[in-house]
Amino acid sequence: MRILYVDCDSLRADHLGCYGYHRNTTPTVDALADDGMRFTDYYASDLPCLPSRTALVTGRFGIHTGVVNHGGLASEPRRTGRDRGFSTADRFRTLPAVLRDADHRTALVSSFPTRHGTWHVLDGFEEWRDTGGCGFERADDVYAHAEEWLDAHATEEDWYLHVNFWDPHTPYDTPVAYGNPFADDPAPEWPDEETIREHWEGYGPHSARDLHGVGKTPDESVDWGADPGLERTPARIESREDYRQWIDGYDVGIRYMDDYIGELLARLERHGVREETLVIVSADHGENQGECNIYGDHHTADRPTGRVPLVMSGPGVGAGVDDAFHYALDLAPTLAELVGADAPEGWDGRSFAPALVDADADAAVCADDESVTTDGEYGREYLVLSQGALTCQRGVRWENWLLLRTYHDGVHDFDDVELYDLDADPHQTTDLADERPDVVGEGSRRLEAWHADRMTESARGERGGNPDPPAGLRDPLWTVIEEGGPYHATRRPGKLRRYVERLRETDREAIADRLERQYGDVL
Repeated sequence: MRILYVDCDSLRADHLGCYGYHRNTTPTVDALADDGMRFTDYYASDLPCLPSRTALVTGRFGIHTGVVNHGGLASEPRRTGRDRGFSTADRFRTLPAVLRDADHRTALVSSFPTRHGTWHVLDGFEEWRDTGGCGFERADDVYAHAEEWLDAHATEEDWYLHVNFWDPHTPYDTPVAYGNPFADDPAPEWPDEETIREHWEGYGPHSARDLHGVGKTPDESVDWGADPGLERTPARIESREDYRQWIDGYDVGIRYMDDYIGELLARLERHGVREETLVIVSADHGENQGECNIYGDHHTADRPTGRVPLVMSGPGVGAGVDDAFHYALDLAPTLAELVGADAPEGWDGRSFAPALVDADADAAVCADDESVTTDGEYGREYLVLSQGALTCQRGVRWENWLLLRTYHDGVHDFDDVELYDLDADPHQTTDLADERPDVVGEGSRRLEAWHADRMTESARGERGGNPDPPAGLRDPLWTVIEEGGPYHATRRPGKLRRYVERLRETDREAIADRLERQYGDVL
């Protein structure tokens, strides 16, 4: 089987046309969705970038691999332990290794391993083409490498090509000459002026007034991090006009990337293999665009950051929409099944391959009650999302609910427990935790059950768990907190000190006082 996986950094699902967005951001992906399967509740289990892609290629939860952060001990996989053999090609094999062992040529086009020092994601790739920009390259740069690879190998029988685009990630720097395809389209209605005013009085990395992070040295010429060379990016979001400029930058980046996804498909057509190639479009994580007063970053364990698109089109894939809950780590065993390989016993993911033929397919009897929904469809009854790089949070996603449990706020304004009705409140503006203690109890029960199951697996060496490493029986989120907190928030005290000073300079003394009390040991 030929497989093209298009990995779109920072792409939230609801900014694609096929997911209901009012702007024509993704005509190429929309056409794929028309002919294939679109998944509506597909979530990265571990957030953001490094934990997410680790979970994808290993088929394992971060609580099992130990990877939940962007720095420190929880940013690298735990060692196999005393029972490690001559190599690690056993129960913890990666997805690329499984595909390679199934006689597929495997190749990665991405600068991600260099950007994050994630050498473990290279395991199983026979060829790696570093696109050289550490995540700041544009789609045309990435496409040139992928085009060269396809020209050399597209007509071969079995291959897996993983192509990583970065354009939806900040900074928004699509070439100015590309223009703005959405100049005549209205911006999303939310956030409205009232919400922006409330956010302006708030605080935190990538909040409305501190749009470009915290801790950058104040400089009038760049307005606290805003680069005057980035014409698509405002210095702050103080009004709807600012928000319009900001979200246009994001959407134009998506459209620019979609153009080059179209070029990839055209290349397959040129070589006569498009109809014989399974094309997958997804993302490592989504993006908060105002939710929780976070603009253009991925700090949370909620729907904006956790939910990602998944569109699959090609041989063996029916046309339809799958509304069941799935983790992105479920893709690894799904692809293994599609190529006729066995998934390693050390994977946490569970295949949804039967749903690709028919989104309404009935599930076979399955001993894993988390792998089959209560109404019999392939999928999970509920999901638990973990974030450890910018906050320490876990989110429980079930039915119409999101329960958000915060263990370290990452210099954000979070309560310990928050509850949102996502059907009525998709932007998570109204915390219902006090009004619905019954639902909080249900979400907390699910979180505790998930955590107990994962830690039991760790103790017994079942599924993705492994008790042999020194920290094999510890939740890695506690490691992050012990080290001082999420890497991007409090691990660099000089940045935090400068941010507290900035709060005082911008008439937010009460917030500065509170942060000094809260983080006095760090400051």
